[in-house]
Amino acid sequence: MLFQEVLGQDHIKKHLMQSVDNHRIPHAQLFVGNEGCGTLPMAIAYARYMLCNHKQDLNSTGDEPCHLKFRNFTHPDLHFAFPVVTSNKAKSHPVSANYLEEWRQLLKEQPYGNLFDWYKLLGVDNKQGQIGVDEAQDIVKSLSLKSYEGGYKVLIMWMAEKMNQTCANKLLKLIEEPPSKTIFILIAEDEEQIINTIRSRCQTLHFPPLSETVISEALVKHYDLDMAEAIKIAHQSNGNYNKACDLVYHDSEDLQFEEWFIFWIRSAFKAKGNKSAIHDLITWSEDIAKTGRETQKQFLHFCLSFIRQALLLNYNTPELVFLEPKSKNFKLENFAPFIHNSNIIEISQEIQDAIYHIERNGNSKIILTDLSIKLTRLLHRKPAQAN
Repeated sequence: MLFQEVLGQDHIKKHLMQSVDNHRIPHAQLFVGNEGCGTLPMAIAYARYMLCNHKQDLNSTGDEPCHLKFRNFTHPDLHFAFPVVTSNKAKSHPVSANYLEEWRQLLKEQPYGNLFDWYKLLGVDNKQGQIGVDEAQDIVKSLSLKSYEGGYKVLIMWMAEKMNQTCANKLLKLIEEPPSKTIFILIAEDEEQIINTIRSRCQTLHFPPLSETVISEALVKHYDLDMAEAIKIAHQSNGNYNKACDLVYHDSEDLQFEEWFIFWIRSAFKAKGNKSAIHDLITWSEDIAKTGRETQKQFLHFCLSFIRQALLLNYNTPELVFLEPKSKNFKLENFAPFIHNSNIIEISQEIQDAIYHIERNGNSKIILTDLSIKLTRLLHRKPAQAN
């Protein structure tokens, strides 16, 4: 991954290249950005710029030995850490080293991919990954050795918010006082989940969502779409290149999520005084509960986004609405009036609470049934009248 292969974010590229050129590289950095904005590709390009002959990076053909190692993600001074789970490959004490083959596959096929894509590739969607103390021990051991090629050693930790407390505490001293020429690049979508003692020791870079122009041009280049179709997909992606790629292949999990959401909303709306609709909600909760916890969390995040889009449409800001439901029998403009100033805060809070409890291994069927019953009451609430 070269800088010119990373989409957009030109101001960040310039900043990172200058830090290397001027030999002023912060030893611990935190890249924060939403899914699909390019934090991971940027971190890899940055590491490549550091470890290879950076003066030739922008003009490199990629045939030099160092660049060949980066093309295969096998450079000995580049280390990765990411959320892992137990599986047939690592039945206990899993660490990133157990899954490097799958990780390299993800980087080659979906460098803008998300945590859901990673778990799907591993086939462990029913489990929740973490970066644990075993990983911390591996990191301490790897980074205590001299660099293979005599230059920098770089650790890229993807989804750093998945570090548990024990891991974070064990790495704290290393991040505070790292060995010479050792660089930490932590990548996170939600920096608030990283403990303050780690965050305070990192220089933070915030990545904005990608512009529609950048995404549409990339789609035309990589997928041979006509510009009109590319612009439409770029608008629907809301700055998320990973989602744009899924939409090209009609492979987005959002298609299934939309079907679940529409059934849920209709059943919740009909459930007031309707026993059969209550039964539908319970059955729906049981069906969703059978999926993996990561799928459940991803779906609830989708519901939050869908509801917020309805609110924007209800309050006459169509220019901010990127969602276009694929179902022919569902119109966002018909749903929008039911999301308003009297219920949006409570609906959002209830969904976020459900995500919180599912993440902490609560009973999904009970959590989703409870959420559904609360949604029934909130959808029938009347909007508050302006004074």
